[in-house]
Amino acid sequence: MNLILASQSPRRRELLEKIGVPFDIVVSECDETLPPDTPADQAAELLAVRKAAAVAKQHPDAVVIGADTTVRLLDGTILGKPKNYVDCVSMLHKLADGWHVVQTGVAIFWQGHSASFSEDTWVQFSAMTDAEIEAYASTEEPYDKAGAYGIQGHAALFIPQIDGDYYNVMGLPVAKLYHYLKKFGIIG
Repeated sequence: MNLILASQSPRRRELLEKIGVPFDIVVSECDETLPPDTPADQAAELLAVRKAAAVAKQHPDAVVIGADTTVRLLDGTILGKPKNYVDCVSMLHKLADGWHVVQTGVAIFWQGHSASFSEDTWVQFSAMTDAEIEAYASTEEPYDKAGAYGIQGHAALFIPQIDGDYYNVMGLPVAKLYHYLKKFGIIG
């Protein structure tokens, strides 16, 4: 059975490799604009379903996995990928010295069936000086990541604690996905 990851994320590719099954990459070209009334805690799963569905239409005989990760402040505000340096600095100021939720939505489409789920991980950022924020925002690391940081990179210096799946913060809850693929008989 052909397995496809509907994502261009190098981190998701790396994480899916941990499951130990061969797969192809097909980037989804779906619209990622959220309807204005979308509850913040459902956004990641909705986008994951859209991504997987778009690729599954092109590859109906494959197992297609779509994923999307959001960073959500405690007031429900979703932080996307920073558009520029100023946006990046602003996001990091919002994250500094507090907790937020990283949610990854995952969708699986196979043989006319589909399933989706999401996983939440709570992440604590320590206080950061303006100089630390500006130095991090001056690197390339935060610009292709929701919330303007990568836990596996230099941002690890400012994350003293998480509650939940570390890999979820990177973009794919590997253990939960593995159990879903086993549950549906997609892998042995």
